Amino acid sequence: MKIAVIGGTGLIGSQVVKNLTAAGHEAVPHSKSTGVDVISGQGLDEAVAGADVVVNLTNSPTFDEASPAFFQTSMDNLLAAAHKGGVGHVVILSIVGTDQVPELDYYRAKTLQENLLAAGTIPYSIVRATQFMEFMDAVLSWTSDADTVRLPATPIQPIASKDVAAAVAEVAAGAPLNGIRNIAGPDIFTLDELGRITLTHTGDHRTVVTDPTAGMFAVVKGDVLTDKDAHLAPTRYTDWLS
Repeated sequence: MKIAVIGGTGLIGSQVVKNLTAAGHEAVPHSKSTGVDVISGQGLDEAVAGADVVVNLTNSPTFDEASPAFFQTSMDNLLAAAHKGGVGHVVILSIVGTDQVPELDYYRAKTLQENLLAAGTIPYSIVRATQFMEFMDAVLSWTSDADTVRLPATPIQPIASKDVAAAVAEVAAGAPLNGIRNIAGPDIFTLDELGRITLTHTGDHRTVVTDPTAGMFAVVKGDVLTDKDAHLAPTRYTDWLS
């Protein structure tokens, strides 16, 4: 199949392109650097023309109140181009539990993106992943100083980006789900526990302080960012750290 991967040069997109190409598909990466802009629409018609499948992995440049406008505009433009180009399947990557955390602007924005795709006329698939292992350093930096890192005890189920990319590629090459597939790492941790594991492994001598008010994940209630019934990826966090 010919598969257009929008956002195909990023962390997930580049690996999706590699996986699809290895499987014998014609996977073409598109991004701003290749002249495709999902907000202005520049290059979008040409990027998706003749594609059997479009995988949209573009992301809002911010996680704040501006993010819903990004996903509204980008999905409107992409779905219009896909319809014009006769695309038979559109795939997006979202977040496990995104519709359960309305307090977060970015999670509301991802829910909007899902709803826009589902309401369209093109067969679709939504892959929801748990938090990427690669993002742990950023999470630690949000609420840290020279001596401590403050983290809530929010349950999360980290997944390696390579496992996310493998799942997205598999879904893109298959029949449209017209629904959602949840994918997650094999183990559940509380975020503060994960912080301690990470700092110990890296030889960082800061102390993790459990703080229910610290950082973006403080507003998350319960275990909505985990899913024991998801398709479980093979990579464990401790192995990934090694």
